[in-house]
Amino acid sequence: MAPSVPPKSLLLPVTDAPRSGDESLFKGSAMTKRGAYAALSYMLCAVLLVMFNKAALSSYNFPSANIITLLQMICSTSLLYVLKRWKIVTFIVGDAWSSSNSASFVPLETLLHTLPLSLAYLLYMLAGMESVRGVNVPMYTTIRRTTVVFTMIVEYLLSGQKYTLSVFGSVALIVFGAFVAGARDLSFDSYGYAIVFISNITTAIYLATIARVGKSSGLNTFGLMWCNGLVCAPILFIWTLVRGDLDLAIHFPYLFSAGFQAVLLCSCILAFALNYYIFLNTTLNSAVTQTICGNLKDLFTIGLGWVLFRGLPFDLLNVIGQALGFLGSGLYAFFKIRGK
Repeated sequence: MAPSVPPKSLLLPVTDAPRSGDESLFKGSAMTKRGAYAALSYMLCAVLLVMFNKAALSSYNFPSANIITLLQMICSTSLLYVLKRWKIVTFIVGDAWSSSNSASFVPLETLLHTLPLSLAYLLYMLAGMESVRGVNVPMYTTIRRTTVVFTMIVEYLLSGQKYTLSVFGSVALIVFGAFVAGARDLSFDSYGYAIVFISNITTAIYLATIARVGKSSGLNTFGLMWCNGLVCAPILFIWTLVRGDLDLAIHFPYLFSAGFQAVLLCSCILAFALNYYIFLNTTLNSAVTQTICGNLKDLFTIGLGWVLFRGLPFDLLNVIGQALGFLGSGLYAFFKIRGK
């Protein structure tokens, strides 16, 4: 017998149409309370996920970022399946419960419609995981701040999105601060830097695709995450099998270490939460706001990364660059809240 429909209070929040009473943070604000909560939750999950991914790839020297990405996808899809079967979440916008009886929980046409989003997600995940390995955490977060420029370019190309002078000024301050902060990085790695910039580009494409494809698919946050896992997991499994990553993972010396397994489990859980809040933040706010949130959370990522993993020496020039970047991110957040 199918489980009974749970009370409305048990349903997890999704990106359906705005609810009545979801007032703005301030009068004239372009960001609602719900959008602010999504942004803050994203920042918390992002900081923790970078730490656990860095621990698995660097501290334990796990040989394959692709395997970790695959495990994150499998865990995310499995959890969504259980939540959907227990009727704790829905996949379709506006429906209490999806009427689809197919194993995929969404119509085939909808799955095909979200294919560009799923492929963009796969590239985003692979590039993001690999970029964490080659660069120290402080420098990683510094370079990642330039993602906002790529996001603005992609949004303009896809939808003709234009921005005010105040937004341009805050973004320029962020980028300038990133270059100042990284001017004395003594651990320069051309391959690592290249991967981070590729990760920036794939992130921009992914966020812009969420805003464009996600909103026209008829699916809510969980539905989009389900489609991503359904499409990407088999592709990534075949890729890891061909590359020999699975064999490397099976023979990894710390595979059954309790510490490594705990790190891997936390990474998978946080990846699910992070992907959820990326969708929620991007659809409730915007792709550029999502990118700026990534810059604001860097303060905590840099501090924890320096304490736990060391790396970039914090001289005066680095501190000035970091401060400029945070100032630019704060200005953008201020203009967003004021609706400018």
